[in-house]
Amino acid sequence: MRIRYAAKTDVGMKRTHNEDYFSLVEQDQLFLVADGMGGHASGEVASKMAADTIQEFFARSQDDDITWPYKMDRQLSFVENRLVVGVKMANQRIHEAANKDLRLKGMGTTVVGGQIVGQKLYIAHVGDSRCYRIRGGKIQQMTRDHSLLEDYKDAKPGMSDEEQKKFPHKNVITRALGMRETVQVDVHAQDIEGGDVFVFCSDGLSGMIEDDVILKTVVEHPDLEQAVSALVDAANQAGGTDNVTVLALQCLA
Repeated sequence: MRIRYAAKTDVGMKRTHNEDYFSLVEQDQLFLVADGMGGHASGEVASKMAADTIQEFFARSQDDDITWPYKMDRQLSFVENRLVVGVKMANQRIHEAANKDLRLKGMGTTVVGGQIVGQKLYIAHVGDSRCYRIRGGKIQQMTRDHSLLEDYKDAKPGMSDEEQKKFPHKNVITRALGMRETVQVDVHAQDIEGGDVFVFCSDGLSGMIEDDVILKTVVEHPDLEQAVSALVDAANQAGGTDNVTVLALQCLA
């Protein structure tokens, strides 16, 4: 499977500094987007710490002799376990750092990551940073936001689009790295088909433009560098109230 990729992050139109962070680890075909939160720039500390910790664990865990800090879940594959453990390590490091340093108190971050192994993309996430798949002219969200809105939708399955738009706490997330000593990580695998495009993003993109706009923008820009730039521009033109980060992968047969 040949892969092309491009990424861009932008401070947006309203913020003074960027708390998003992305990482591309070619050796492991590992791709990460994190959206930090917290005062006094600690959000950007958390997002970078998350990506760096996961990347460090992947580098160390290539050695079969090392002991993993968390037990493997027998219901998950080795690849899925590796992603989950990396994210859990990031959560622990962020939580400990926030408790030791008052300047970092309350910091946290969302994270969405993917690793391509063979003909599959393994996706892990915590929070409301998302992964989309574009295939055959259609877009599908591959992750479920950990948010009050999603919890409410589970309790009220017939919730209309209008009700969702008017929901008063739709931006409140229920899960993030650093919030608690432990964290639950959602992970799953997706089969890859030639021509698939996967878009990883912070909510600075998904919260500003609709999914069909993301689809239209990617389809109209076959060059990935142009596509990610156009998506960032679209988010900013829609108001740019948050930092925006986009990482796109194109899978070629």
